[in-house]
Amino acid sequence: MLNGRNYGLTKLCHRSSMYYVASALLFVFPALVILGGVYDLTTMTIPNWISVALLAAFIPVALMVGLSWQDMAVALGLGFAALVIGIALFAFKVLGGGDAKIMAASALWLGLSGVLPFLAITALAGGALSLLLLSARKWAPVLPVVFPEWMKRLLQPKGDIPYGVAIAVGAVVAFPYSQMLLKLS
Repeated sequence: MLNGRNYGLTKLCHRSSMYYVASALLFVFPALVILGGVYDLTTMTIPNWISVALLAAFIPVALMVGLSWQDMAVALGLGFAALVIGIALFAFKVLGGGDAKIMAASALWLGLSGVLPFLAITALAGGALSLLLLSARKWAPVLPVVFPEWMKRLLQPKGDIPYGVAIAVGAVVAFPYSQMLLKLS
């Protein structure tokens, strides 16, 4: 039979291991949004499986870190609102479909405390990326043609902007403000 002291130590060790597992699982979010940004940069597409994986991992990770049902409901509402806005931007050809989906998944993970920093940083990163690409496209004809194929496509004068890169930057920078990370700390 365990005495009170041993039981407390066992409970503490169990709690610590759950803390580390939850902490590790939280980093699924930045890893997947970075991967989405890299895919967008190199292929001008973001695979659906990235957004689906973010959506599927949200509830188990949120429960593991101890997010309340109310915070989860707000996060789901934010994700849905971001998806609706993303669909509207997609319809007007402002944003790609993959961008809209990963933006919605990011809003879901960041929650109420992280969504405004996410949107602000994403807008700033998107503006900086656009200026950088427009400038690079101006100089691309002068540069030697030894670039990889994806970079040649990126430097086309009338090419699209891989906004998934800006979304990834915004998500990673806003991640410390997320409801789940704040709950864990």
